[in-house]
This record gives sequence, C-alpha cells and structure tokens, in this order.
Amino acid sequence: MGIDLDHKHKKSGRRKNPESNDPYLRLLVKLYKFLARRTTSRFNEIILRRLFMARRHRPPVSLSSLTRKTPKNLKLPKGEKAVTKDLIHVVVGTVTDDERFLKIPKLNVCALRFTKTAKARIIKNGGRALTFDQLAMERPTGCHTLLI
Repeated sequence: MGIDLDHKHKKSGRRKNPESNDPYLRLLVKLYKFLARRTTSRFNEIILRRLFMARRHRPPVSLSSLTRKTPKNLKLPKGEKAVTKDLIHVVVGTVTDDERFLKIPKLNVCALRFTKTAKARIIKNGGRALTFDQLAMERPTGCHTLLI
C-alpha cells in the first residue's frame, strides 16, 4: 500500500463536535454521544448529528407549524399503542410563538430553546416544555416522539 498524496488533507465531510462553546450544548453532546453508543435506537444518533449543526441549519419552528405537523393517526408496529396526547414533539432548535395562531392544542414539546411567549402558551394550554436532558431521562430511546 502506498500513500495517497492527493487526498492527505481531505475532510470527512461531517462534524464530530459542535463549533459552539456553549457549555449546555457541550453537555448535551456528551449525553447523546453516550446514548447513541449504548442504545440501539437511531433516534439518539440523529439528535447528536443535529446538535453538531450550525445555528443557520437549525431554523426556528413556530407553534403553528408544530400543530400542523401533529399526526391525526399514528402508524406503529403491531402490539404498540400510542395516543397523540402522549407524543412529544422534538425540535433541535428554537420554538417560537405565532401570534396569528389563536388556538393551540395541548402539546408536549422538547427543544433547545423556547421564546418566553411560546413556553408560556404551551404551559397555559396544559402541555409541557421539556429540555433535552429531561427527554433523555423520560424517553432515552426516543419512543413515542416526533422528530421535527
């Protein structure tokens, strides 16, 4: 085997760590690296890859788009039952409020950040606003979650 001189500085094409120095983000990366390695679920690998992304590739998601993306019927493997009220919407980014959208249903949302008004509206309507460490404790394999 010889040395490939043309490709000695070639990059792998994907990030292995986030560029940000945010300590909360760094701790989440440690947590989801562990979960991706120790669980068989693909969910944790996807979350980890999205945590590495730059902020410009993690656009904000409004409450109206979350309600539009809530499925009416869930298709699950045989023997599993899930109700949409148990479903947790997972957003690797910011959840923002949409003032044009007057009525929002009860939503359980996990996100990196929430605007103040979005978090207040979610909690006011009986939903929950979770962080990723709370999600890892509650559903470590990503069971009954909707990744947006």
